Amino acid sequence: MTSPKINGHQLELFAQDFFAALEPAAKSPSPPPQPLFKAPPAPPRIAFPTPPRAPDAPPLRRIQLGAHFLDFELRRSTRRSIGFMIDDNGLRVTAPRRITLAEIDNAIRAKQRWIINKLHERGERRATRDERPPVCWQDGAQLPYLGGDITLRLEEAARSHCIYEAESRELRLGVVPGLAEWQLKERVKIWYQDEARRLFLERLDVYAPRLGVTYSTMTLSSAGTRWGSCTVGGDIRLNWRLIHFSLPLIDYVVAHELAHLLEMNHSPRFWAQVGSVYPDYDGARAALRQRSQELPVLFG
Repeated sequence: MTSPKINGHQLELFAQDFFAALEPAAKSPSPPPQPLFKAPPAPPRIAFPTPPRAPDAPPLRRIQLGAHFLDFELRRSTRRSIGFMIDDNGLRVTAPRRITLAEIDNAIRAKQRWIINKLHERGERRATRDERPPVCWQDGAQLPYLGGDITLRLEEAARSHCIYEAESRELRLGVVPGLAEWQLKERVKIWYQDEARRLFLERLDVYAPRLGVTYSTMTLSSAGTRWGSCTVGGDIRLNWRLIHFSLPLIDYVVAHELAHLLEMNHSPRFWAQVGSVYPDYDGARAALRQRSQELPVLFG
């Protein structure tokens, strides 16, 4: 059998296909060179709370702390030094009238780590509080009182009354026709405050002799960030919401404020005075911080 002949043109096409198959595949473009060291990502901007302002109030001041911008309220007073106060509404600065704005800004920058940390803490507490479900104001609701829960009992009555029965741990509230929820809540709040006033005076009279001090007055406070305060003149203010906590935590705050009549600071000498009548003040301080984050939302 005779094999088929291949002419020159066919041979040339075959050779082209053969050698083309031997050529390496086209190289893909090489990636761009990577830097040896990558710059750290820029820190996220933090949205700090802004103090509320009345329409006729002076504008807030703004300062840059690192990558963050902070608006704060500046107040002038007769005090001798610059004071800082941080609450859920942000930073408030109180300064003597003779202090320049540049000096105030420098003082804020000197304490910027403390300020930013405190604002973070306030933000976390606010977020935790906002996540807690509010109390449903109906018969059988559980209310915090002296470290435990008491049961709210609503009963129809011709005349409003509020009576606490210790044995059953029930707070009986007489509901008159047409009583609105805000009025019910206000009546319970008044009861809490009456209980707080009575108990706080009792505990002050227990701890004042132990510390060898005499206070002048005791008034209730509704402050959002402080459990108590004491003036040089012996005027003590205690937050009525302490009535939600157990007696040992109330005693810690009472001893703390009375000790300020001996030391108007938080020096080691001050804590030694507190420890002389309340040794576990560190534990109480931590427990108070924890318990305050666990309380249900009662009055908004």
